[in-house]
Amino acid sequence: MFENKKILVTGGSGMIGRQLVSLLKNENAEIHVADLNKPVNMPDDIIFHNVDLKNFDNCKNICKGMDYVFNLVGIKCSPQVCIERPAEIMGPMMQFNTNMLEAAMLSNVEWYLYTSTVGVYEPAEVLFEDDVWNSQPSKNDWYGGWAKRMGELQCQAYEKQFGKGICSIVRPANVYGPYDNFDPENAMVIPSLIRKANDNEILEVWGDGSPIRDFIHCRDVALGMMHLVKNKVTEPVNLGSGSGISIKQIADIISKRFGREIKWLSDKPMGDKRRVFDTKRAEKYGFKTQISLEFGINETIDWFIENKEIIDERYNVFR
Repeated sequence: MFENKKILVTGGSGMIGRQLVSLLKNENAEIHVADLNKPVNMPDDIIFHNVDLKNFDNCKNICKGMDYVFNLVGIKCSPQVCIERPAEIMGPMMQFNTNMLEAAMLSNVEWYLYTSTVGVYEPAEVLFEDDVWNSQPSKNDWYGGWAKRMGELQCQAYEKQFGKGICSIVRPANVYGPYDNFDPENAMVIPSLIRKANDNEILEVWGDGSPIRDFIHCRDVALGMMHLVKNKVTEPVNLGSGSGISIKQIADIISKRFGREIKWLSDKPMGDKRRVFDTKRAEKYGFKTQISLEFGINETIDWFIENKEIIDERYNVFR
Protein backbone atom coordinates (compact mmCIF):
# COMPACT_ATOMS: atom_id res chain seq x y z
CA MET A 1 0.00 0.00 0.00
CA PHE A 2 2.80 2.44 0.86
CA GLU A 3 5.29 1.31 -1.79
CA ASN A 4 6.51 4.25 -3.90
CA LYS A 5 4.06 6.57 -2.13
CA LYS A 6 5.14 10.00 -0.92
CA ILE A 7 4.63 10.08 2.83
CA LEU A 8 5.11 13.02 5.17
CA VAL A 9 5.77 12.36 8.87
CA THR A 10 5.61 15.46 11.04
CA GLY A 11 7.44 15.09 14.33
CA GLY A 12 9.45 12.42 12.59
CA SER A 13 12.47 13.00 14.83
CA GLY A 14 10.52 11.91 17.92
CA MET A 15 10.45 8.41 19.36
CA ILE A 16 7.24 7.33 17.59
CA GLY A 17 8.26 9.10 14.40
CA ARG A 18 11.59 7.28 14.22
CA GLN A 19 9.86 3.93 14.54
CA LEU A 20 7.28 4.89 11.92
CA VAL A 21 9.93 6.10 9.49
CA SER A 22 11.84 2.83 9.91
CA LEU A 23 8.72 0.75 9.26
CA LEU A 24 7.73 2.84 6.22
CA LYS A 25 11.25 2.48 4.81
CA ASN A 26 10.74 -1.27 4.92
CA GLU A 27 7.73 -0.78 2.64
CA ASN A 28 9.77 1.23 0.13
CA ALA A 29 7.95 4.52 0.58
CA GLU A 30 9.41 7.92 -0.28
CA ILE A 31 9.62 9.44 3.18
CA HIS A 32 9.63 13.11 4.10
CA VAL A 33 10.27 14.15 7.71
CA ALA A 34 9.25 17.58 9.02
CA ASP A 35 10.67 18.78 12.32
CA LEU A 36 12.57 21.65 13.90
CA ASN A 37 15.67 19.61 14.73
CA LYS A 38 17.39 17.58 12.05
CA PRO A 39 18.75 14.35 13.54
CA VAL A 40 22.38 13.59 12.88
CA ASN A 41 23.21 10.60 10.70
CA MET A 42 19.80 10.64 9.04
CA PRO A 43 19.75 8.21 6.09
CA ASP A 44 20.30 9.92 2.74
CA ASP A 45 17.05 8.57 1.33
CA ILE A 46 14.96 10.41 3.95
CA ILE A 47 14.00 13.92 2.80
CA PHE A 48 14.15 16.32 5.73
CA HIS A 49 12.22 19.59 6.03
CA ASN A 50 13.44 21.93 8.75
CA VAL A 51 10.22 23.92 9.29
CA ASP A 52 8.14 25.58 11.98
CA LEU A 53 4.65 24.10 11.68
CA LYS A 54 3.11 27.10 13.44
CA ASN A 55 3.51 28.82 10.05
CA PHE A 56 0.71 27.86 7.65
CA ASP A 57 2.73 28.54 4.49
CA ASN A 58 5.36 26.07 5.68
CA CYS A 59 2.66 23.44 6.16
CA LYS A 60 1.23 24.04 2.68
CA ASN A 61 4.67 23.73 1.10
CA ILE A 62 5.58 20.43 2.74
CA CYS A 63 2.17 18.86 2.04
CA LYS A 64 2.30 19.55 -1.72
CA GLY A 65 2.48 16.29 -3.67
CA MET A 66 2.14 14.05 -0.61
CA ASP A 67 0.02 10.90 -0.78
CA TYR A 68 -0.15 10.33 2.97
CA VAL A 69 0.41 12.58 5.97
CA PHE A 70 1.11 11.14 9.41
CA ASN A 71 0.81 14.09 11.79
CA LEU A 72 2.70 13.10 14.93
CA VAL A 73 3.80 16.56 16.00
CA GLY A 74 2.95 17.55 19.55
CA ILE A 75 4.38 18.75 22.84
CA LYS A 76 5.22 16.07 25.37
CA CYS A 77 5.72 17.27 28.90
CA SER A 78 5.52 16.30 32.55
CA PRO A 79 2.38 16.89 34.65
CA GLN A 80 4.17 19.73 36.45
CA VAL A 81 4.92 21.57 33.19
CA CYS A 82 1.31 21.12 32.03
CA ILE A 83 0.11 22.79 35.22
CA GLU A 84 2.70 25.57 35.42
CA ARG A 85 3.10 26.58 31.73
CA PRO A 86 -0.18 25.70 29.97
CA ALA A 87 0.03 28.48 27.36
CA GLU A 88 3.25 26.96 26.02
CA ILE A 89 1.35 23.71 25.47
CA MET A 90 -2.08 24.69 24.21
CA GLY A 91 -1.30 27.51 21.77
CA PRO A 92 1.28 25.74 19.60
CA MET A 93 -0.70 22.49 19.54
CA MET A 94 -3.80 24.29 18.27
CA GLN A 95 -1.67 25.82 15.52
CA PHE A 96 -0.12 22.46 14.59
CA ASN A 97 -3.58 20.85 14.43
CA THR A 98 -5.22 23.50 12.25
CA ASN A 99 -2.33 24.21 9.91
CA MET A 100 -1.45 20.61 9.11
CA LEU A 101 -5.01 19.40 8.56
CA GLU A 102 -5.93 22.36 6.36
CA ALA A 103 -2.72 22.03 4.34
CA ALA A 104 -3.21 18.29 3.85
CA MET A 105 -6.80 18.75 2.71
CA LEU A 106 -5.80 21.52 0.27
CA SER A 107 -3.20 19.13 -1.16
CA ASN A 108 -5.81 16.38 -1.67
CA VAL A 109 -3.85 13.72 0.16
CA GLU A 110 -5.14 10.16 0.02
CA TRP A 111 -5.17 9.81 3.80
CA TYR A 112 -4.31 11.78 6.92
CA LEU A 113 -3.48 10.45 10.38
CA TYR A 114 -3.93 12.63 13.45
CA THR A 115 -2.20 11.75 16.71
CA SER A 116 -4.33 12.53 19.73
CA THR A 117 -3.60 11.53 23.34
CA VAL A 118 -4.79 9.82 26.50
CA GLY A 119 -5.10 13.36 27.86
CA VAL A 120 -8.44 13.86 26.08
CA TYR A 121 -10.11 11.60 28.64
CA GLU A 122 -11.78 12.33 31.93
CA PRO A 123 -10.46 10.10 34.76
CA ALA A 124 -12.26 6.75 34.81
CA GLU A 125 -11.55 3.12 35.67
CA VAL A 126 -11.54 2.22 31.96
CA LEU A 127 -11.27 4.69 29.07
CA PHE A 128 -13.68 4.05 26.18
CA GLU A 129 -13.37 5.95 22.89
CA ASP A 130 -17.02 7.01 22.73
CA ASP A 131 -17.03 8.50 26.23
CA VAL A 132 -14.85 11.49 25.32
CA TRP A 133 -17.60 13.87 24.26
CA ASN A 134 -19.75 13.03 27.28
CA SER A 135 -17.08 14.31 29.67
CA GLN A 136 -14.24 16.80 30.09
CA PRO A 137 -10.47 16.23 30.21
CA SER A 138 -8.75 15.73 33.52
CA LYS A 139 -7.63 18.94 35.24
CA ASN A 140 -4.13 17.44 35.11
CA ASP A 141 -4.30 17.57 31.29
CA TRP A 142 -6.87 20.32 30.92
CA TYR A 143 -5.21 22.55 28.31
CA GLY A 144 -3.37 19.92 26.28
CA GLY A 145 -6.41 17.64 26.44
CA TRP A 146 -8.69 20.31 25.00
CA ALA A 147 -6.17 21.18 22.28
CA LYS A 148 -6.02 17.55 21.15
CA ARG A 149 -9.82 17.24 21.34
CA MET A 150 -10.11 20.21 18.98
CA GLY A 151 -7.77 18.49 16.55
CA GLU A 152 -10.02 15.44 16.55
CA LEU A 153 -13.09 17.61 16.05
CA GLN A 154 -11.47 19.35 13.09
CA CYS A 155 -10.93 15.97 11.38
CA GLN A 156 -14.57 15.09 11.99
CA ALA A 157 -15.69 18.49 10.64
CA TYR A 158 -14.03 17.78 7.29
CA GLU A 159 -15.68 14.38 7.15
CA LYS A 160 -19.11 15.91 7.88
CA GLN A 161 -18.78 18.72 5.36
CA PHE A 162 -17.45 16.66 2.48
CA GLY A 163 -19.28 13.41 3.21
CA LYS A 164 -16.14 11.32 3.09
CA GLY A 165 -13.69 10.48 5.82
CA ILE A 166 -9.99 10.30 5.00
CA CYS A 167 -8.67 10.81 8.53
CA SER A 168 -7.54 8.24 11.09
CA ILE A 169 -7.42 9.36 14.72
CA VAL A 170 -5.24 7.50 17.21
CA ARG A 171 -5.15 8.01 20.97
CA PRO A 172 -1.92 6.46 22.29
CA ALA A 173 -1.63 5.56 25.95
CA ASN A 174 1.54 6.44 27.89
CA VAL A 175 4.23 5.97 25.24
CA TYR A 176 7.84 5.06 26.03
CA GLY A 177 10.87 3.60 24.30
CA PRO A 178 14.20 4.50 22.67
CA TYR A 179 14.62 8.20 21.79
CA ASP A 180 12.29 9.26 24.57
CA ASN A 181 12.88 12.57 26.37
CA PHE A 182 15.20 11.82 29.31
CA ASP A 183 15.40 15.42 30.54
CA PRO A 184 15.07 15.02 34.33
CA GLU A 185 12.98 18.21 34.58
CA ASN A 186 10.51 17.45 31.79
CA ALA A 187 10.43 13.70 31.18
CA MET A 188 7.46 11.38 31.55
CA VAL A 189 7.45 8.64 34.16
CA ILE A 190 9.50 5.83 32.56
CA PRO A 191 12.35 7.93 31.07
CA SER A 192 12.39 10.13 34.17
CA LEU A 193 12.85 7.14 36.46
CA ILE A 194 15.51 5.63 34.18
CA ARG A 195 17.48 8.88 34.25
CA LYS A 196 17.13 9.26 38.02
CA ALA A 197 18.16 5.65 38.65
CA ASN A 198 21.21 6.07 36.47
CA ASP A 199 22.29 9.36 38.06
CA ASN A 200 21.58 8.73 41.76
CA GLU A 201 22.24 6.15 44.45
CA ILE A 202 18.61 6.40 45.62
CA LEU A 203 15.71 6.42 43.17
CA GLU A 204 13.28 9.16 44.21
CA VAL A 205 9.75 8.64 42.87
CA TRP A 206 6.97 11.21 43.06
CA GLY A 207 3.80 10.11 44.86
CA ASP A 208 3.21 6.79 46.57
CA GLY A 209 3.34 4.47 43.56
CA SER A 210 -0.38 3.72 43.54
CA PRO A 211 -1.53 5.39 40.26
CA ILE A 212 -2.37 2.90 37.51
CA ARG A 213 -1.44 3.59 33.91
CA ASP A 214 -1.57 1.93 30.50
CA PHE A 215 1.83 1.90 28.76
CA ILE A 216 2.64 1.23 25.12
CA HIS A 217 6.02 0.94 23.39
CA CYS A 218 6.63 3.47 20.62
CA ARG A 219 7.13 0.72 18.04
CA ASP A 220 3.69 -0.67 18.83
CA VAL A 221 2.22 2.80 18.36
CA ALA A 222 3.84 3.10 14.93
CA LEU A 223 2.58 -0.34 13.94
CA GLY A 224 -0.90 0.60 15.09
CA MET A 225 -0.85 3.82 13.09
CA MET A 226 0.09 2.03 9.90
CA HIS A 227 -2.49 -0.68 10.50
CA LEU A 228 -5.34 1.79 10.92
CA VAL A 229 -4.36 3.80 7.84
CA LYS A 230 -4.08 0.65 5.75
CA ASN A 231 -7.55 -0.38 6.90
CA LYS A 232 -8.96 3.14 6.38
CA VAL A 233 -10.33 3.41 9.92
CA THR A 234 -11.96 6.80 10.53
CA GLU A 235 -13.30 6.49 14.07
CA PRO A 236 -10.96 7.31 16.99
CA VAL A 237 -9.01 4.29 18.24
CA ASN A 238 -7.19 3.73 21.53
CA LEU A 239 -3.66 2.39 21.14
CA GLY A 240 -2.58 0.78 24.38
CA SER A 241 -2.09 -2.55 26.08
CA GLY A 242 -5.48 -2.56 27.80
CA SER A 243 -3.67 -3.65 30.97
CA GLY A 244 -3.10 -1.41 33.96
CA ILE A 245 0.21 -1.33 35.78
CA SER A 246 1.08 0.71 38.85
CA ILE A 247 3.86 3.27 39.02
CA LYS A 248 5.27 1.13 41.83
CA GLN A 249 5.65 -1.81 39.43
CA ILE A 250 7.44 0.44 36.95
CA ALA A 251 9.76 1.75 39.67
CA ASP A 252 10.48 -1.79 40.85
CA ILE A 253 11.55 -2.91 37.35
CA ILE A 254 13.86 0.08 36.94
CA SER A 255 15.28 0.04 40.48
CA LYS A 256 16.05 -3.67 40.17
CA ARG A 257 17.90 -3.13 36.89
CA PHE A 258 20.08 -0.38 38.42
CA GLY A 259 20.28 -1.85 41.92
CA ARG A 260 18.74 1.22 43.57
CA GLU A 261 16.70 1.75 46.71
CA ILE A 262 13.39 3.58 46.18
CA LYS A 263 12.38 6.68 48.15
CA TRP A 264 8.73 7.73 47.74
CA LEU A 265 8.03 11.49 47.70
CA SER A 266 4.40 11.38 48.78
CA ASP A 267 4.07 15.19 48.91
CA LYS A 268 4.67 15.51 45.15
CA PRO A 269 1.87 15.48 42.51
CA MET A 270 1.15 12.13 40.88
CA GLY A 271 -1.75 12.76 38.49
CA ASP A 272 -4.98 10.80 38.17
CA LYS A 273 -5.36 7.56 40.10
CA ARG A 274 -6.16 5.32 37.14
CA ARG A 275 -6.02 5.50 33.34
CA VAL A 276 -6.41 2.23 31.43
CA PHE A 277 -7.63 1.91 27.87
CA ASP A 278 -10.39 -0.27 26.56
CA THR A 279 -8.76 -1.78 23.46
CA LYS A 280 -11.69 -3.71 21.98
CA ARG A 281 -12.02 -1.30 19.06
CA ALA A 282 -8.37 -1.71 18.05
CA GLU A 283 -8.74 -5.49 18.37
CA LYS A 284 -11.89 -5.36 16.24
CA TYR A 285 -9.78 -3.86 13.46
CA GLY A 286 -7.12 -6.52 13.95
CA PHE A 287 -4.50 -4.71 16.01
CA LYS A 288 -2.90 -5.82 19.30
CA THR A 289 0.33 -4.70 20.93
CA GLN A 290 3.33 -7.00 20.61
CA ILE A 291 5.94 -5.74 23.11
CA SER A 292 5.72 -6.65 26.80
CA LEU A 293 6.31 -3.89 29.34
CA GLU A 294 9.33 -5.49 31.03
CA PHE A 295 11.01 -6.23 27.71
CA GLY A 296 10.25 -2.70 26.49
CA ILE A 297 11.60 -1.01 29.62
CA ASN A 298 14.81 -3.03 29.51
CA GLU A 299 15.24 -2.25 25.82
CA THR A 300 14.79 1.43 26.65
CA ILE A 301 17.35 1.22 29.45
CA ASP A 302 19.80 -0.49 27.08
CA TRP A 303 19.32 2.30 24.55
CA PHE A 304 19.75 4.96 27.24
CA ILE A 305 22.98 3.46 28.54
CA GLU A 306 24.36 3.10 25.02
CA ASN A 307 23.47 6.68 24.07
CA LYS A 308 23.97 8.69 27.27
CA GLU A 309 26.45 11.10 25.70
CA ILE A 310 24.18 11.74 22.73
CA ILE A 311 21.16 12.15 25.01
CA ASP A 312 22.97 14.91 26.84
CA GLU A 313 23.43 16.69 23.49
CA ARG A 314 19.73 17.58 23.10
CA TYR A 315 18.57 14.02 22.33
CA ASN A 316 18.82 14.52 18.55
CA VAL A 317 20.52 11.40 17.20
CA PHE A 318 18.92 9.41 14.38
CA ARG A 319 19.85 5.71 14.39
